[in-house]
Amino acid sequence: MRGKTWLLLLLSACLASCAASEPREYQTPISSPTEKKLDDIFRTFVRPRKGQDHGEIINRVSAAFLGTAYRGGTLIGGPDVKEALVVNFSFVDCTTLIEYVEALSRSHDRETFLRNLVHIRYANDKVTYTSRRHFFSDWYSRQPRIARDVTAEISPDYVTVEKDLNRLPNGEPDLPGIGFTPRKLTYIPAAAINENVLHHLRTGDYVGIYSFGEQEDVSHVGIVVRHDGRVWFRNASSLPENEKVIDSPFLDYIRFKPGMIVIRAEQTGY
Repeated sequence: MRGKTWLLLLLSACLASCAASEPREYQTPISSPTEKKLDDIFRTFVRPRKGQDHGEIINRVSAAFLGTAYRGGTLIGGPDVKEALVVNFSFVDCTTLIEYVEALSRSHDRETFLRNLVHIRYANDKVTYTSRRHFFSDWYSRQPRIARDVTAEISPDYVTVEKDLNRLPNGEPDLPGIGFTPRKLTYIPAAAINENVLHHLRTGDYVGIYSFGEQEDVSHVGIVVRHDGRVWFRNASSLPENEKVIDSPFLDYIRFKPGMIVIRAEQTGY
């Protein structure tokens, strides 16, 4: 009996060793500056605040990206290009910013961050181009769900529409290789967004700027934060006068936009 027990332990140890040494099916390119910033964020913004409200952690973590340069197209992958798990804190666009922030806010070290980034960026935790969450609404529509749509809870003046995401007016796909996605979307028109609506937003909520384009749900995304007695839209701005992560006064920013979709990250352990 004792011999069988030792044999089972030995087999378990061998299997664990093989699993640990087995290479990932994807590459994870991380530069030295990103490695350093990753360590700094955990030391300064995450570890000392373990157990804090999730929205406040999002606020603190996202503050570490203020001033980070804007650059689109940093992800690697496509219909004919093998997907890589890109981690680049030197340049972000609006989507990679919120992916990094949410993954960091759920993590306590480098390995948990990488696992959470896979969980957030890809449906079913599969690092492939077709599994990538290409749309903001994928956060609450594709499994595993990482946030819930709270738009209707923020204001009674919401509008519901149906779209065929990724389908251009001429019937061609906007993004090649991922097909079309029928989806019902709820948004709050800009004309209905006022101080009372802002009162119902929480720090750490993710906001998508609704798009009238049939092929997309939103045209831009950012994070709700509060400081100096005001509500701000923290976002990676591509505008020529910015081209970096900034805080924009929320009402001033949204006033001339079509409207907004609001999602709230599912509470999770750290």
